[in-house]
Amino acid sequence: MTDLSREELQSILDVAIKLKAESKSSGNSPLLSKKVVGLLFEKPSTRTRVGFETAVYQLGGQAMYLRSDELQLSRGEPLKDTARILGSYLSGIVIRTYAHQNLVEFAKYAPVPIINALSDLEHPTQIVADMMTILEAKGKLSDLRFVFVGDGNNVCNSWLLGGAIMGMEVTVTCPKACQPEKLIIDKAERLAKQSGGKIEFIQDPAKAVEGADVLYTDVWVSMGQEKSAKVKAKKFKAYQLNSKLVAKTRDDCSIMHCLPAKRGEEITDEIIESPRSIVWQQAENKMHGARAVLAAFLS
Repeated sequence: MTDLSREELQSILDVAIKLKAESKSSGNSPLLSKKVVGLLFEKPSTRTRVGFETAVYQLGGQAMYLRSDELQLSRGEPLKDTARILGSYLSGIVIRTYAHQNLVEFAKYAPVPIINALSDLEHPTQIVADMMTILEAKGKLSDLRFVFVGDGNNVCNSWLLGGAIMGMEVTVTCPKACQPEKLIIDKAERLAKQSGGKIEFIQDPAKAVEGADVLYTDVWVSMGQEKSAKVKAKKFKAYQLNSKLVAKTRDDCSIMHCLPAKRGEEITDEIIESPRSIVWQQAENKMHGARAVLAAFLS
């Protein structure tokens, strides 16, 4: 997230909303005409993969899905060698990986833009879709109480940083042992001071969600961390988005989840299907946000 200034992030959000409106009225835009974009994914995906493939197509380009286990990477080719080769063939590379360092190394050696479509550290393209959705639902990002309920994971990290960049009030509620790492918190707090935003951590979920304009949750166990599922389930029992917890928010509070959802764990079926839920609008916006990101860096 911190590769972008407030003005750059706002510009991407403006373009996302503009492109969405245009797609509903006049169709596709040829911003990536004759360009080929690689999608190098180590982790499985539904919304991010289909969203980016559709986004590239709608912008007039060609998407090429690349599974890491089908490349020479799986046989030990150095990452920097793959980065140089793919960078010489493609106009840009969208990467979904485990170790964030893989993205850093790709960006160092590939001569084309590298887009982070998720790493264990951050998920910035998700936050673009999320902020776009909040703008559509609330008409603004500032003067809102945004509360992230759940694990201090990659999505939480990017929300802390992105919210701080945009001058938002971001509250995170989770067990103290599950908070984001100190490096992320410190960076978010510095950014918030500069932008006029606010970063807050409240362990008691009932207290944290009081007066919330937006409640956001994610799975308690991220991909690759399945061994911790039983422990996390006990720690996070009080952090489920259910009717009792949601009742403590504002009457017009919006519910968000980046999906896939473990219904009955971090969120109940009743809440995700309720009139307050903007989850499906949020999911659709993954594709519109992807178009704006591609347009910003590859057109």
